[in-house]
Amino acid sequence: MTMMRRGADWGCVALAVVLVTAGCSTLMSSATTGLADSLTGAILNQNDPETVRQGAPAYLLLIDGMIADNPKNTSLLLAGASLYSSYAGAFVDDHDRAAKLSEKGRDYGWRAMCTSDRSACNSWSAPYGEFEKAVSEMGVKELPVLYGAGAAWATWVMANKGDWAAVADKARVDAMMRRVVELDDSYDEGSAYLYLGVLATILPEAMGGKPEEGRLAFERAIELSGGHNLMAKVLLAEDYAKLVFDAELHDRLCQEVIDADPEAPGLTLINTLAQEKARALLAESRDYFGD
Repeated sequence: MTMMRRGADWGCVALAVVLVTAGCSTLMSSATTGLADSLTGAILNQNDPETVRQGAPAYLLLIDGMIADNPKNTSLLLAGASLYSSYAGAFVDDHDRAAKLSEKGRDYGWRAMCTSDRSACNSWSAPYGEFEKAVSEMGVKELPVLYGAGAAWATWVMANKGDWAAVADKARVDAMMRRVVELDDSYDEGSAYLYLGVLATILPEAMGGKPEEGRLAFERAIELSGGHNLMAKVLLAEDYAKLVFDAELHDRLCQEVIDADPEAPGLTLINTLAQEKARALLAESRDYFGD
C-alpha cells in the first residue's frame, strides 16, 4: 500500500463525517439551507459511490460561486472545506490533483477559522505555542469550525504524506481534534477520534508513531458510533493492525465489515466504501502477513 493510497483511503472518512459537521446548514439563508440539506442527505445516503464521484464536481463549483458572493460567510467556507477535502480524499487517485484540491479545502477551512474567531486569524502559521493557545481558547461555539477546518487540514496532510513539511502539520491538526474531544467527547458520534487514530498511526512506533494510542482512538470512535460507522473498523484494521502486524485482528475486522448491513442514516455511502475497502484488504491479507 503506497503512502498516497493510504491517504486516499482515509479520505473516504472525510466524505461522510465532514459534510455532516461543517455546520453549513445552520447559518445560511432558508433557501440555501434547504439546498444544502437535500444535497448532503442525498450524498450521505447514496449506495452507489460512482454516482457521487461523477456528480460531486458540480457541487464544488456551486460552492465556489456561493463563496465568491459571500467571502466571509463561515458556514459557506466550512462547506467548501468539507466538500473539497472529502472529494479529494475519497475519489481522486491522481496525486497532483488530490494535493491541489485538498489544499483548496484546507485554505477554506483556515478562512472559516478566521471569520469565526478573529483571534485565530493566521494562527495556523504562527509558532506552535501561539497556535496551541489560540485553539485552547476556542469554545463550544467553535466546535463546527474546529472539527471542519481540522478535518480538511488533515486530509491535506495525508495527500502530501511524502512531504515531511506537510507531515509536520499533523501536530496542529492533532491539537484541534484533541480540543474537539475536550469540548464534547461525543461530537458527531466521536468522529474526531478517527482523525486522532490516523494521526497516531501515520508513522511506525520506531519513527515516533503511537500505534496503541491510535488503537484506543479507533475503538472509541467505534463505541461512540454504536458500531454503525464501518469505516472506523476498516481504519483500525488497515492503520493499526497492519502496522503492528496483527493478522488475526485485521482479518476479523474486515470480515465483520463485509458481513454488516451498510444501510444506516447518514452513513450508507461511507459504509459502502468501507465494505469495498474491507474486501480489498482481506484479499491482500495473505500476501501482506504471509501464510
